[in-house]
Amino acid sequence: MYKILHREDLVPGIHLFRVEAPAVAAKAQAGQFVIVRVDEKGERIPLTVADWDREEGSLTIVFMEVGTTTRKMAILKKGDYILNFVGPLGLPTHIERLGTVVCVGGGVGVAPIVPIARAFKEAGNKVISIMGARSWNLLFWEERLRSVSNELTVTTDDGSYGRKGVVTEPLKEILDSGQKVDMVMAVGPVVMMKFCAKTTNPYGVKTVVSLNPIMVDGTGMCGCCRVEIGEKTKFTCVDGPDFDGHQVDWDLLLARQHIYLEAEKRSLELWEQREGRETNA
Repeated sequence: MYKILHREDLVPGIHLFRVEAPAVAAKAQAGQFVIVRVDEKGERIPLTVADWDREEGSLTIVFMEVGTTTRKMAILKKGDYILNFVGPLGLPTHIERLGTVVCVGGGVGVAPIVPIARAFKEAGNKVISIMGARSWNLLFWEERLRSVSNELTVTTDDGSYGRKGVVTEPLKEILDSGQKVDMVMAVGPVVMMKFCAKTTNPYGVKTVVSLNPIMVDGTGMCGCCRVEIGEKTKFTCVDGPDFDGHQVDWDLLLARQHIYLEAEKRSLELWEQREGRETNA
C-alpha cells in the first residue's frame, strides 16, 4: 500500500498526487513512468513521472480524468492509499549536452516535460520551452516550467491566455529563425506530438516523443504497448517510452488507442451507476 502524502487539484479534471514510495523515488529519472493499480479490482495504468524527492522518499504523478481508474483516483484524498505503485519503468530520457533543446508540453504532458527540461538545463543546454492547452483554465505549472527554461512561450487554442494558437506555430518560428536547434522533445496528446514531428521533419532536427499507448504489465510481457518505429515493432514499456518522432507510425498508434473506447465508456458508466447506488444507499 502506498500512502498519498499530498493531493492537489491543478485544473479541472487534472490532479496531482505526491505518493510515499521510497524504493521508486530512489531510482526515478526524467522520462520514466510507474504502473498504478488503485484497488484489487482495478486495472493497471501507466503514469509518467512528474517529479520525485529522494530524501522524503516520494514520487509525484499528475493525471487527467479520462476513464474508470482515473475517476477512482480522483476521489482519493491525502492520507488514502493506492494498492500498487510499481516503477520506475521504461528507459529514462537520454540527457546530454547538445546545445539548444526545445521542450514542448501539451495538456497534461506539461507535467513530465518539466523534469526533462530541468535535466537538459542542468546538463548545460539552452532550453527553450513551449507549453499549450485548449484554454487558460487548463494551464498549470507555468512558473515551474519557466524556472527550468531559458525561454518559455505559452499558447492557448482559444487565445484566452498567452499566445493564441497551437504549440507547433512557435516551434516552426524558432526553426525558421535561423538559430541552431539540436533537438526537440515533445510530450503531450498523440496528435500534438505527431504534428511536432511533422513540423521538424523538413528541417532535419532530431525530435524525440514520449509515447503513451495502451499498456498492461509494463514489463514487455503482454505486448499491448507495441508500436511501429521505422517499420520495426517496439514495446513502449521496455524500448521506450521515448522514440524518434520521425520514425513513429502515427496512424497505427492513433488507431490502436481507439480500439477499446466503447468498452472504456461502458466501464465508466457501470462504475458511475454502482457508485450512485452505493451513495444513495
